[in-house]
Amino acid sequence: MRFVLPYFKGARAYFCVAKQYFTIGSNLTMNMNSVSRKAQLVSDRKKFDELLPKIIDQIIGQPCKETKDAMDHYQKSVMYNLPGGKMNRGLTVMATWRCLLGERTASDEEYFSAIVLAYCVELLQASFLVADDVMDQSQTRRGKPCWYKKENIGLVAINDAFMLECSVYKLLDINFQDKKCYPNLITLLHRTTFQTETGQTLDLITKPGENFCNFTLERYKAIVRWKTGYYSFYLPVALAMYMMNITDKEIHERTKDILLEMGEFFQIQDDYLDCYGDPEVTGKVGTDIEDTKCSWLLVQALQRVDQEQMNVLKENYGVNDPVAVAKVKEIYSKLNMKKVYQDYEEISYLKLMALIDKAPSEMPKEIFTELAGKIYKRDK
Repeated sequence: MRFVLPYFKGARAYFCVAKQYFTIGSNLTMNMNSVSRKAQLVSDRKKFDELLPKIIDQIIGQPCKETKDAMDHYQKSVMYNLPGGKMNRGLTVMATWRCLLGERTASDEEYFSAIVLAYCVELLQASFLVADDVMDQSQTRRGKPCWYKKENIGLVAINDAFMLECSVYKLLDINFQDKKCYPNLITLLHRTTFQTETGQTLDLITKPGENFCNFTLERYKAIVRWKTGYYSFYLPVALAMYMMNITDKEIHERTKDILLEMGEFFQIQDDYLDCYGDPEVTGKVGTDIEDTKCSWLLVQALQRVDQEQMNVLKENYGVNDPVAVAKVKEIYSKLNMKKVYQDYEEISYLKLMALIDKAPSEMPKEIFTELAGKIYKRDK
């Protein structure tokens, strides 16, 4: 099904219509066995949650007497860090698999395999977040204290992050070792993990320099592509593609181009919400200003400040003090950064829609439009 938006004067009018389309997008896509796609996705989420105990059993296995204490601790770590989020990455695996499945009815084994891959993404995500919270000295995650802030955890969380990552490969070995797609899945996950850690390194080592000379849009885009784009957007879709034996490199590259653009859009939203989001909604307190992050808001502000405003930023950006943070946010307010973001959001979304329109014919457009619908105008 192809949905064409009429021409409207001004991007904002376009988005009013686009938002309505994406809100009901699930109901406009293909009918699978007389069940709406939206209902099927709800059913998949329910099954995804129901199978968590089976996934945990596979991860923990039957520990020997010597390792029982370690496995008991690890099970607590998994149960604290894996559930509770939006699970968007895992559910993207499921949604992509459903689109690629088409009208065919999946076997129970195929269904469970797709859910395993969904949990692989979420376990990898959990490992990144546990480590990232320690590095950033964050306080909350998903509305509760970060794992390392829990009593008797502290830097043990670093090892817990390693174990969360190892669980990805344990699940793959148990469920995919005899399948044709196994080598591609392993390679993809190893490559994506390295890409993400490379992006994290860029993020951690990028210091402001004189007059924030290192905080450029070029450096920001590099950080975003490597730290967020590959694992948050391309990885979930590519896992489903490989499971369905779609291995053509050109199809993967064209798909990746769309998803990395979406990843950049997503991360810029994250930076905006770090500053302007409601912690009661986002589940975390933003710390980009205190942590001297190469944030999109700061990069954009640096293109607009006068010398007096630059001096205020130099004196207060990266200072872990509420007064200093307030002064930075005051500069953002004077520069009308909310409007700058809103204008960017509209332009970026138009660009994204144009890319989706040119998606490979082998990849149903619903894969991309549903993802776009989830992130457009999000507040958490």
